[in-house]
Order: sequence, then C-alpha cells, then structure tokens
Amino acid sequence: MAHSLTSLASQLSAELGGNGDLVLFRLATFDSAKEGDITFVSDKKLLARLDDCNASAIVLPSALKGVYQGDALFMDNPYVGYALLARLFDTTPNLTAKIAESAQIHESVTIGQNVAIADNVVIAEGAKIGDNCQIFANSVIGEGSILGNGCKIYSNVSIYHRCFFGNNVIIHANSVIGSDGFGNAPYQGTWVKIPQIGNVIIGNNVEIGSNTSVDRGALSDTIIGNGVKIDNLCQIAHNVNIGEHTAVAGGTNIAGSTQIGKNCIVGGSVAMNGHITVTDNVVITGNSMVMRSIDKAGMYSSGVPAQENRAWRKTTAYTLKIEELFKRIKQLEKQIEDKN
Repeated sequence: MAHSLTSLASQLSAELGGNGDLVLFRLATFDSAKEGDITFVSDKKLLARLDDCNASAIVLPSALKGVYQGDALFMDNPYVGYALLARLFDTTPNLTAKIAESAQIHESVTIGQNVAIADNVVIAEGAKIGDNCQIFANSVIGEGSILGNGCKIYSNVSIYHRCFFGNNVIIHANSVIGSDGFGNAPYQGTWVKIPQIGNVIIGNNVEIGSNTSVDRGALSDTIIGNGVKIDNLCQIAHNVNIGEHTAVAGGTNIAGSTQIGKNCIVGGSVAMNGHITVTDNVVITGNSMVMRSIDKAGMYSSGVPAQENRAWRKTTAYTLKIEELFKRIKQLEKQIEDKN
C-alpha cells in the first residue's frame, strides 16, 4: 500500500513540505518508524526529538511550517492527521460481496447491492439489509431489524428483533444488540418478568466494541445517537439515550433510563445510576460513580485512586470513624457556642 506525499497531503487537506514525490508505504509510531514510513507528532515532548526520528515523513503542527526542513505534512491537528492516515493504511480485511451457501436467510428479507454475508449467518423474517453491508460469520439478525447502508457486523454478533440501524454502523464481535432490559416486578418473594417491548435505534456512524450489550427499551426505545462511540465490555441498559458524538470507554455500565447529552466523554469503568440526566459536553473520568444528574458542562470525578496497601488500610480505618468524629465536632461546636 503506497502513497506519495503529495497524494497524502491532498487526502488529509494538509500543507505539503518537502518532496511531494516521496512514496510512503506504512504508518508507524515516532520511535519505531524507519525509511518508507510516515509518522506524526501530537505530543509537544516529541517536538524536541525530531532529529531522532527515522521516518521518511512526519505530520507536524502547522506552526512548524517553514521551521522544519524535512519532508512533512503540516496540519492544525496532527492527531486528526494520524486518524486519517490510519484509514488510508488500514489493513483490516473486508468480505467479498457474496452470500455464503451456509447462510440462512428468510425469503422475505430485503438485501441491497454489493452486500457480503459470510458463513452461518442467520437473518430472520422481514429484516432489511442496506447496500454495501458486511455481515461476518455466525452473526444473527432478528425479525424485522433494519441495517442501513455500509454497516459492518463482525462475527458472532446477535441483533435481536426490531433493531434499527442507520448508515455506516460498526458492531464488533460478540456484542448483543436488543437483548431484554433488566425488568422484573417483585411479587410474593419471587420475580415477575416484565417483557421489554421497546426497540433499539442506532444512528449513523456509530461504532460499538466487542462484548458490549445494548438492551432494548421497556416501553419506549433505547437510542444511540449519530456518531456515538462505545468501547468494549460496556452495558447500556433499557431506555438509555446517548446523545450525538458522545464516547463511552470500556467497562462502563449505564443503568436504565439515563439520558446522556451530546459530545460527552465517559471514562473507563464508570458506573452511572438510572433515571438521571447528564447535560452536553460533560467529561466523566474513569472509575467514577455518577449517582445524580449533572446539569452543568465540565469535568467530573469520584472514587479513590490506587495507593499503597498500608496507606489504603489506614485511610479505610479513618473513614470508618467519620461518623464518630462528626459527632465529636458537633459537641465541641456546641460547647464553644455555650461558652460564648
């Protein structure tokens, strides 16, 4: 896979510096790059080490145009340049546009043009598959579900009935879309299951990582907005609504009926209570527990960072005495007040 520096500049909308005829074959990290590679610098610490880099070309901040004399592309945001380069040098295989003989597809299913369906895929009655979709081996698409154009469904994904996808949705291996939400009513010491009769609606350009579950709604729908990115091993409960272009990192659990705004960032292993609202442009750092609604944009954190075990044991011991200390302080305050 080869690209000239001029071609890359055009595709990245970057300013060209140096030899436009230079041919690049690979994208590499700053430290591992060698001849024939292109790399990028988004970390200011690396700017002082440009002479140490062995890459044939580098994506650099626009401010260095005219300063750096080597072969380069100049962009306001080199990290975005890296993302675009990764697309161009991507080696992820695509399926050939054909339907495997072992696939089981109901006669009522509508299939668009240039669709690839791999071995042992099952597509149930009334489903619709848009143009240019790829469905990898052993995946299941339930009754009445609809995939827009350009969707990529990796192996062993289960999409239940009446799940509606926009265009260019990616679902990674072993994820489950549209499973029942956790709905049970207590009755005489037992539980009565509440059927989950809502749907799942996923917007355009959504990507969902492996081993993630998105539950269907109980009555209304679970909604994943356009451009949302959800990492691996996440739990998205029934009736959750995630706003456009929000990113949710791995291991996060979002309880039922929580509403998350647009352009939020939810760190890894965050736990979010149910029936709360998070406004737009909120950042929640990893391992936080979100118990209440957040109505103001900004960064939020909770939890205790890792520390040496001895220090942690001492902190825990102090924590258990907080109530006693509080009572003593109140008594001292009253004694001072009485003296005055």
